[in-house]
Amino acid sequence: MRIVLDTDVVVAGARSDRSASFHWLLAALERRVTLLLSVPLCLEYEAVLTRSEHLRATLATAADMRRLVDALIAVAEPVEINFLWRPDLRDPDDAKVLEVAVNGRADWLLTFNVADLALAARFGVNVG
Repeated sequence: MRIVLDTDVVVAGARSDRSASFHWLLAALERRVTLLLSVPLCLEYEAVLTRSEHLRATLATAADMRRLVDALIAVAEPVEINFLWRPDLRDPDDAKVLEVAVNGRADWLLTFNVADLALAARFGVNVG
């Protein structure tokens, strides 16, 4: 199964090892699913994970969060963005996630912003 994790899912997984998000992170790290990533999405993961509120909540350091992103990069299938999908999304950051899902031919785009990313279904990507 080919998946894209929205940044909110990565953050939720980093913050709680009891969450479904954590289990998706683990599945990616253990290569039980194929995680799809682009450079812009990786940069977003790092920028958000290293925010002070997430560091406090996880008792992690910025270096710890960078190691998590590095581990995800190590197991991920890189997606080159050949075509930008810039439909009218409310949040411009959602376009990065949609572009990876569409260009990487994802089976699933996992997000807490289901309504905002429902457009992915138009491209054959399940959203959940």
